[in-house]
Amino acid sequence: MSDRHKPEVLASRWVAHSRLFHVEEQKLRFGNGVERTYERLNPGFHGAVMVIALDADGKLLLVREYGAGVGDYYLSFPKGAVHAEESILDAANRELMEETGHGAHRLDVLCELTLSPSYMGNRMSLVLARELFPKRLPGDEPEPLIVSAHSFDELIELQRAGVVHEAYAVAALFLARERLAAAEVL
Repeated sequence: MSDRHKPEVLASRWVAHSRLFHVEEQKLRFGNGVERTYERLNPGFHGAVMVIALDADGKLLLVREYGAGVGDYYLSFPKGAVHAEESILDAANRELMEETGHGAHRLDVLCELTLSPSYMGNRMSLVLARELFPKRLPGDEPEPLIVSAHSFDELIELQRAGVVHEAYAVAALFLARERLAAAEVL
């Protein structure tokens, strides 16, 4: 995409750690000789998945859970960290079972997204789940999640109303709709 080379890393050190994040400071030299110090936030896990689960009625399963970042409950697709020993699809199916009480016989990776790539290393794989079946696994949530099913049109209205506002979820909604329309499922 570009003929530019990545900057040279002159120095790198961890400056802070928490249970979920690591802050890394990097001193870089760009191709034009300019040196700059950057900080980046890296997750303390092996990536994450968000599951866009389509039930037999053509509705999408969402969960309502508390988000400490926004200090309130929010509506989104099931999601979670990928464990070191898991594939993206295994993690997606596990998270779906933990958060909605359903598994999927058919799982397809839609894409991988980043959020604020200038200072965050987080990557989220979006996975489309179909051919659902009932199966619950114990999860790590502090309280039971509220699961609801919505049509694409209902979710677009909820997004317009500000109820669905997580950036990954909004992108997932439109990407899944596009994929299913191209496959003539919708």
